[in-house]
Amino acid sequence: MNTNSNSYTIIYASIMVVVVAFLLAFVSSSLKETQYKNVEMDTKKQILAALNVYDVKDVDAEFTKYEIKDMLVQPDGTLAPNDGAFQTSYKGEIANNRLHVFECNVDGQTKYILPVYGAGLWGPVWGYIALDQDKDTVYGVYFSHAGETPGLGAEITTVKFQDQFLGKHVLENGIVALGVEKHGKVAKPDYQVDGISGGTITSKGVDAMIKDCLSMYNSFLTNK
Repeated sequence: MNTNSNSYTIIYASIMVVVVAFLLAFVSSSLKETQYKNVEMDTKKQILAALNVYDVKDVDAEFTKYEIKDMLVQPDGTLAPNDGAFQTSYKGEIANNRLHVFECNVDGQTKYILPVYGAGLWGPVWGYIALDQDKDTVYGVYFSHAGETPGLGAEITTVKFQDQFLGKHVLENGIVALGVEKHGKVAKPDYQVDGISGGTITSKGVDAMIKDCLSMYNSFLTNK
């Protein structure tokens, strides 16, 4: 075959495309389990962060230490073990009314961790809210985002912002009152925290996320 012909060039390019595509598919398939495991470990670290546990080296050991159990809210507000796979994203789970609660033990006290998911200025925001055994007092929180502005909306990931939630209460007369108020405008200090100065839309997104998601847990939160 004439290696200078158009036919040769087209055939050669086609073969190379097929070979490269096969190799990429093979590599992707080979690494899929490892990739999932890494995402699972990162999700578990986020859950632990809501318990104020950071810099974890052995995630599974910490989950065992705190006896963390993946549970699902039942129609009557009680909890039952999740028999399905461990999830690494809770947007679809919450939308489908599969409400996860991570039940755990901290120094002999039961804590409950609830996943939340919403939208910020530039993309999704999400997090975990840990509650005391009374299902009303915040023990810890963790928030993250996909693309909020550094120095502004991205500040939701900082300890300074998250620590404001410690000791706040979730329900006021059976309604979710926990949330984020405009910076300097907190009217209910038992329930609200200061938003981020210059990050108003992200702050509103976090506020809506908390209220929308926790409201779906009402049967669990009010089941004493």
